[in-house]
Amino acid sequence: MSPPRALARLQFHAGFTFDDAVRVVDYYARLGVSHLYASPILRARAGSTHGYDVVDCHQVNPEIGGEEGLRRLVAALRAQGMGLVVDIVPNHMGVGPENAWWMDVLRHGRDSRYAGHFDIDWQSPDPLLRGRLLLPILGAGYDATLREGHLRLARHRGEWTLRLYDDHLPLSPASTRDLGDDAIATHDPSIDEGRAQLYALIERQHYRLAFWKLASDMVNYRRFFDINELAGLRIERTAVFEDTHRTIFRLYAEGLIDGVRCDHVDGLADPRRYCRQLRHRFDRLRSQRPKDAWPGGAYVVVEKILADDERLRIDWRVDGTTGYEFMDQVSAVLHDEAGEAPLTGLWRKLTGEAADFATQAVRARRQILVDSFESELDRTARALFASARAAVATRDVSLAAIRRVLVELLVHFPVYRTYAGGTGRDAFDEAIFARAVEGALRTLRGEDADLLHLVAAWLGGEAPRSLPPGPVRRARERAISVFQQATSPVAAKAVEDTAGYRYGRLLSRNEVGVDAARLALSPEDFHRHAVERAATFPHALLSTATHDHKRGEDLRARLAVLSEVAGRWVPTVERWRMRHDTFRQRADGRMAPSAADELMLYQMLVGAWPLDLRVDDEDGLEAFATRIAAWQRKALREAKRWTRWTSPNEPYEDACEDFLRAMLSGEAAAELRAFADYIAAPGAANGLAQAVLRMTMPGIPDLYQGTEYWDFSLVDPDNRRPVDFAAHSASLARDPVPREALADWRGGVIKQSVIRRLLCLRKTHPALFAQGGYRPVEAKGPAAAHVLAFVREHRGRMLFVAVGRHLAGWLAGTDGPGVPKTHWEGTTFELPGRNWAGVLTDGVLDGGTVLAADIFAGLPVAAWWGEVLSEPRRGRPGGHA
Repeated sequence: MSPPRALARLQFHAGFTFDDAVRVVDYYARLGVSHLYASPILRARAGSTHGYDVVDCHQVNPEIGGEEGLRRLVAALRAQGMGLVVDIVPNHMGVGPENAWWMDVLRHGRDSRYAGHFDIDWQSPDPLLRGRLLLPILGAGYDATLREGHLRLARHRGEWTLRLYDDHLPLSPASTRDLGDDAIATHDPSIDEGRAQLYALIERQHYRLAFWKLASDMVNYRRFFDINELAGLRIERTAVFEDTHRTIFRLYAEGLIDGVRCDHVDGLADPRRYCRQLRHRFDRLRSQRPKDAWPGGAYVVVEKILADDERLRIDWRVDGTTGYEFMDQVSAVLHDEAGEAPLTGLWRKLTGEAADFATQAVRARRQILVDSFESELDRTARALFASARAAVATRDVSLAAIRRVLVELLVHFPVYRTYAGGTGRDAFDEAIFARAVEGALRTLRGEDADLLHLVAAWLGGEAPRSLPPGPVRRARERAISVFQQATSPVAAKAVEDTAGYRYGRLLSRNEVGVDAARLALSPEDFHRHAVERAATFPHALLSTATHDHKRGEDLRARLAVLSEVAGRWVPTVERWRMRHDTFRQRADGRMAPSAADELMLYQMLVGAWPLDLRVDDEDGLEAFATRIAAWQRKALREAKRWTRWTSPNEPYEDACEDFLRAMLSGEAAAELRAFADYIAAPGAANGLAQAVLRMTMPGIPDLYQGTEYWDFSLVDPDNRRPVDFAAHSASLARDPVPREALADWRGGVIKQSVIRRLLCLRKTHPALFAQGGYRPVEAKGPAAAHVLAFVREHRGRMLFVAVGRHLAGWLAGTDGPGVPKTHWEGTTFELPGRNWAGVLTDGVLDGGTVLAADIFAGLPVAAWWGEVLSEPRRGRPGGHA
């Protein structure tokens, strides 16, 4: 296989199409990228800004250029020797009038040819839902919607339909067979008789209409998380797998795409089977690909969030994950564990909240089950109940008891999901279940303890294949599948989207795939992860920014500095809290913002403050305030304490925004700017370190659009703003060396310059990065603790990389991330070989004992190329692509 060298992620939508991407291919080629990495390209709902709501798996999205536009883009890529990786969405589809498959199910119910495509529970215990599909799409109660005339019989495109607001829902053929020309008049909801006739007609449909807020209690199809408009697919069925992937397979066979990123693989019934099936189909199609297509097999990565002690299964036959675990590791190693105690103390003192993040996560899981996943909980409990009823020995177990046990298991489940199948759980999943059972026993009533152990056995502790074929075995397999599909959305909504917005000790550690309970990571553990990745998944993605991140990569890098300067940050916040007391106001019976919301706001303001924003720039301050206000309102609702999406508390939200805007005026704004300036330089050094590690460590670097410059973006949609590619291209053409770019470091060109040189090195020497080993290198001397260093080696060619860490003591309050040589005095490295040439700087070094000051040459990061064999050096490394 010839893996990609580097991917550049682009977000496609009506405002950025394939033809727009054609115009930036040359830029990315000059930068050194080998593949563009596209958001989903199949037809999504009209106006979709992300593409994850696919409504037609057989068509390339016309809003972004359709297949003709895709072919133009691929032609431009091939002309530059580049490829294309695309995001695919096997877990779910967008549903509604634009999805023909879904509308066919509404029309024909269980007799639809697509009824088996969607994960629908047709055996609901609710008599009104049995054999029908719940549609939670009404803006008010059913009776009110009917009486107000929002539901009407209509003719649409020659067929009888049910008009709901501006949409048309299909009616079953049997229900419309006897409708005459006067049907619209006789079904008029404005009169009692007509309303009764219309009600009777609606009751004959294969769906039941309901108020949208009832979805979490009643919905009988699997959703993506708690989003009603995204319905789960039965991708484990071969026919569904082939139908949904037909276009993707054709595009691969024709050489138009070279790999895929599989979204939300944990939502599938059997991720292992799916990934192996996908790999098998790509391998079979490989011989059909044109000769000018990217060589080697398909590149396949999965979106999978791993716990710290969890590993991706090698037998899935994928190239790795999308890189959340690297994002966690590279962030943590730049944090200073010395800041943990004072930052935790500040959080507890100001908020009065003693609970740690793990406790917050448990509380959030319990709340989320009630608020958002009652129907999923009920579905899982009934699957387990069916398993109990299938065996004589357990037929007396009650559904209520199973539900109690299930709640505690889900609340204490320590990972996103397990992967038990017919052979039961493997050793790792067994350990996971043991931890979940241990946690559940602490909160479960004693009478249910025996049932808890029994349920754990049903969910894979006892292999279903050890049972004789029959109803008991089938019920167990079904229960395992339903349970495992339920744990990941509960974890995501509770940990990422609730606890992560409640616990605010240091927001740089509240990120997708990150355990906020752990502030820092030692260099030894960081190296251990790198060595393991090189041995198991050397081609996994390395990401530090994505379309889903909560905070931009350089915003997090700047906030990490607070762990180093906690002694200054803590009293500053305490002073601000007292000084800004007059900015707070009472709203809905409480002071706004709360202490927790205020502390998190301070972090966001100093972390995201634009490097060029002056306090006398009224337009700039207004733009910044508007961005932060959007983040703030979303954060408050996601936290679900004083307000939430389903029932917004606008007085509280408005009071919090008033506080924010007061902060961005006068003396308060000047103090915020001063503190942001104080941590800006060490934050930039962290950002450069993060970028260098992503470009050089085992794995494939992923560049999210526009992040070659500083990335101080906020949560979506802020992180999907348009990129000024003209400016990026112009600075790339100027191509200043990193030392020259230090003079204007605030513009971000220094980051682009560093990235380009390392990507071009990857292009010149791909084997070293694709196959090379990884070996940590220790610095010696007084500044050794401020260095993270390693060597990559392959067939006598070597790359030495060193980055500074915890540099706030040197750089805080200075005007730039450059590190004076005096700080490295007495610190050395032992370099193997000889004839080391600078990648980021000019110069040559011999091997042996080398001064750290010479290695870094004034920068906070360093990369040196050495050819250990006694061959003459062939030009400068990292030459332009």
